[in-house]
Amino acid sequence: MKAKKFIDLNCDMGESYGSWTMGNDAAIMPFVSSVNIACGFHAGDPNIMMKTIYLAIQHGVHIGAHPGYPDLAGFGRRAISMTPKEVYAAVLYQIGALAAIAQARGAKLHHVKPHGALYNLAAKDKVYADAIADAIQALDSSLILYGLSGSELTRAGKDRGLSVFHEVFADRTYQADASLTPRTEPNAILKTVDAAIAQIVRILQTGEVITVSGDALPIEADTICLHGDHEGAAEFAKQIQQQLTDFDISIR
Repeated sequence: MKAKKFIDLNCDMGESYGSWTMGNDAAIMPFVSSVNIACGFHAGDPNIMMKTIYLAIQHGVHIGAHPGYPDLAGFGRRAISMTPKEVYAAVLYQIGALAAIAQARGAKLHHVKPHGALYNLAAKDKVYADAIADAIQALDSSLILYGLSGSELTRAGKDRGLSVFHEVFADRTYQADASLTPRTEPNAILKTVDAAIAQIVRILQTGEVITVSGDALPIEADTICLHGDHEGAAEFAKQIQQQLTDFDISIR
């Protein structure tokens, strides 16, 4: 594989709600090229959505919808029993809401990335992956679908002629089937910036990721996800951007 010379760096944002604050969007925004904005189901609300879109416009960052399960209490990380038809409607509703706010601000959506438990379900379950891809295609087929690299979700997007970005994670570990290690397991998160940077640089230079079992697994990467909902996230984003630049890999 030819080493990557540029990569998209995305971050989940707009996940505050009312007077409750999640993350530090303003501090992270200068270091990323795309943001995935919560659409009010797992987090966010209309005011937060407007504020986050405005912040993204100020920094020239691509705006994406981040639809999830209707689960504010569980932050969208719990599996909710919904039919594929219900998932289709929920995703369409959320993308449409964010698209309307973006349009009112003079901006346009660039992509869609499902959130949390819905993202993980669609990575493995063809039926739900198809429902999400169908919703995106029905609303705006020019939107890019962000999905776990090599997953059912990226396959569903390709099958429908959508542009697809294969997503990899800087701070998550991988299983032998290319899925992410569940957050319930103690080794799910890479604890240091150095470990995260080493993983990302290896992926971009060799097209491989080392799984938790120590095996090298082929993986495709178009975008890297950073998580903005933990302490030190802004410094983490800054260091990753700088380290990638040092390796002659541009963020764009």
